Amino acid sequence: MRTPLALIGLVALWQAVVTLGAPPRYLLPSPLSVAIVFLRQPDFLLHHSLITGGEILVGLLAGSLLGAATALALAALPRLGPWLWPAVLVLQAFPVFVLAPVLVLWFGFGMASKVAMTVIIIFFPVASAFADGLARTDRDILDAASLTKASHWQVLRHIRLPLALPSLISGLKVAAPLAPLGAVVGEWVGAAGGLGFIMLQANARMQTDILFAAMVVLALFTVSLRLLVDRLTAGLVHWAPQQRPTFSLIRIVQRSVSP
Repeated sequence: MRTPLALIGLVALWQAVVTLGAPPRYLLPSPLSVAIVFLRQPDFLLHHSLITGGEILVGLLAGSLLGAATALALAALPRLGPWLWPAVLVLQAFPVFVLAPVLVLWFGFGMASKVAMTVIIIFFPVASAFADGLARTDRDILDAASLTKASHWQVLRHIRLPLALPSLISGLKVAAPLAPLGAVVGEWVGAAGGLGFIMLQANARMQTDILFAAMVVLALFTVSLRLLVDRLTAGLVHWAPQQRPTFSLIRIVQRSVSP
């Protein structure tokens, strides 16, 4: 309920600025002008929205899987950390606008370069949050696991991984709203379609109403992705132990690693 109310409030504020400030239409169109674009060119906006939406979904899925797999690899093979994390940090140090032309050069003007950009943006929040969760397993739980003589792989699979799921979910919630940014930046650098493409075209022609219409669609993508992650992860970790005493943790560990 809060999200629709926030959107209504934002539109009302937008209309108030237009009404009171009376800026030129090419600087700030009214909400009505943007709504008319949706009514007059629905097929046009739908076509380009589907292009960007496909890039976002594929990039979000691939980036999330790659980030989670990297964090798991670092937890399973700790010796990889000193070699892998510096490379990841160097990659994240480059602004996305620097990487976008290189990715277009490597992967072309099609979908692949936009997906690659989205993957890069999604990867780090997911990998960082999940790796942190795996590394911060409660010491009491690990001590309890040592009493059962559980192997490193059993502890990782049955204890550290489940208890790190809240951190993974937090990373996904941070990363999901960033996915549209990767796709649009890639389209700005070079594309034949997509919301970023029509935003550039509209800006060059001073068609601000079309530009804002594309921005509205992107905002809807962003909100929808966050709500989707919230819905898919709701109740996923309701079982996670919270501040349980050590003797209870021992029983949990014994049940987890027993055949």
